[in-house]
Amino acid sequence: MLSERRLQVLRAIVQDYVGTEEPVGSKALTERHNLGVSPATVRNDMAALEDEGFIAQPHTSAGRIPTDKGYRLFVDKLAGVKPMTAPERRAIQNFLEGAVDLDDVVARTVRLLAQLTRQVAVVQYPSLTRSTVRHVELLSLAPARVMLVLITDTGRVEQRVVDCPAPFGDASLADLRARLNSRVANRRFADVPSLVEDLPEAFEHEDRGTVSTVLSTLLETLVEENEERLMIGGTANLTRFGHDFPLTIRPVLEALEEQVVLLKLLGEAQDPGVTVRIGHENAHEGLNSTSVVSVGYGSGGEAVAKLGVVGPTRMDYPGTMGAVRAVARYVGQILAES
Repeated sequence: MLSERRLQVLRAIVQDYVGTEEPVGSKALTERHNLGVSPATVRNDMAALEDEGFIAQPHTSAGRIPTDKGYRLFVDKLAGVKPMTAPERRAIQNFLEGAVDLDDVVARTVRLLAQLTRQVAVVQYPSLTRSTVRHVELLSLAPARVMLVLITDTGRVEQRVVDCPAPFGDASLADLRARLNSRVANRRFADVPSLVEDLPEAFEHEDRGTVSTVLSTLLETLVEENEERLMIGGTANLTRFGHDFPLTIRPVLEALEEQVVLLKLLGEAQDPGVTVRIGHENAHEGLNSTSVVSVGYGSGGEAVAKLGVVGPTRMDYPGTMGAVRAVARYVGQILAES
């Protein structure tokens, strides 16, 4: 374990390097930070930090920069994330509250995250596998054609047109709508098949074919929409950090184009806390020079998806973690109220 003083020196090096983009020397540290010790002591502390792999010297006769291991310790020892100011919180709320539907919520969230953090923003759509049914609406389009509308607790709306094997009257349609909602409303998607499997038997023989067709369409909708969807924005922000990537930003851009890679980066939605993966902690080789800050979001206190940002390891971690967490909280509130 590092002594508190050496941890203080490491914090100062991270803060200065993130702020100035320049390797940090002992003289600059003692001038800019009230470390309470002599420059010679700081030099000794820096030598010890370098021996233990927390900082490195990029060039001879240069200052030091944090390594992945140094950033990891800095993040792990953070006293707290940087809180958003009252005007920033109001701006987030006002920006997101104007959304008209789930697609708009996700699009606005991506834009907002990219602007707040000046990094690449990634937002996962709420997964239907972790959602619950809010309501199923059935509308008559023609004597043998029905519109099925599935509304989830996360604001997703899925519509399907059902061609029925026989005409289906308004009274029967209303009966099916009522029975269906009494069984599936506020229930998890995974539970729906077993909840409706015997529903056709509650109807007259001539209507059972149509009821079975409507139910088949409902279950197909649940399966079809299980694939994970993402929205990404702010990739142009990477061009501001060209010197933070060893050779070129191309491997980063290529990795960001792969949806599977991004889903793995964000991690499991069930983990609602802020997660930080630094440098080589990212399994994809193209992202070894980046850090990923992600957090779960959802309504009712349960995470149904993840959002986060990708940027260089030279990142304002307290500020980025604070922004990601604040945006996730507001998105969750909007989903709960939608």
